[in-house]
Amino acid sequence: MNRSQRGLAGAGEWPALQALLPDFEGKTMVDLGCGYGWHCRYASDHGARQVIGVDLSAKMLTQARSLTHANNISYRQGDLATVTFPGQRFDLVFSSLALHYLPSFDQVLSQIEQYLQPGGQFIFSVEHPLFTASGQQDWIYRADGVIDHFPVDRYFDEGPREVTFLGTTMTKYHRTLTTYLETLLAHGFQIEHVVEPQPPQALLDQPGMRDEFRRPMMLLISARLPVTCC
Repeated sequence: MNRSQRGLAGAGEWPALQALLPDFEGKTMVDLGCGYGWHCRYASDHGARQVIGVDLSAKMLTQARSLTHANNISYRQGDLATVTFPGQRFDLVFSSLALHYLPSFDQVLSQIEQYLQPGGQFIFSVEHPLFTASGQQDWIYRADGVIDHFPVDRYFDEGPREVTFLGTTMTKYHRTLTTYLETLLAHGFQIEHVVEPQPPQALLDQPGMRDEFRRPMMLLISARLPVTCC
C-alpha cells in the first residue's frame, strides 16, 4: 500500500488529520493501533515528551521498532479495547483507522476515560459510515469496467461486516455517524471537529484517487475530555 511505503505522505487523509493535531511540545500521547509507528514518530519529532504505540500485530510492531530511533517512543502489544495504563494519564489519545475493527465503541471510550487527562484530547480516524455500510467496500462497475456508483446499504444495521482487504477476509464493524457522535457525548466528551477529508491535490495523480471525490472514505473526529470543576 502507498501509505505503508510512503508513510504519512502517502495517506490521503493526512493533511486534514494533521490540521487537527495539537502542539506536541512537552505532551504525552498514546497511539491506539499504531501500525508502523508513523504518527508516533511524528509526535516525537514535534516535541512530544513521551509516546506509546499500541498494536495487536506483532509484525507491525517489529517494523515500527525497526523504523524508530527516538528513545521517548515505546511500543507494546495489546488489545485496543482493553489496554490499560495504571496510574498514567495522557494529554492525547490518538487512533488512526483502527477503531472500526473493534465491536464496541462504547467500551473503547470507557477505557480511554481511565487514562486520558482531564482537558486532554481524543483524536481519531475511522472508515466513514457510508463506506462501511454495505460491507462490499468497492465500487459497482458497468459492463465496460467503468465505475457506475458506490453501494450504500444496511446503513442503520450496525454490526460486523466481512470484507476482503488485500486478499484477506477480515471483520470490520459498521456503526452510524450518530453512534460515533452520540457515544462521545454520552461519555462527556466535547466534540471539537468532525471532518470528512477530500483527496489532497498532491496525491491526485495516484491511480483511483480522483474517484475518491465521489464518496467519503474517511471520518475524522477531534474531541476533548473536559476538566471537571470543583
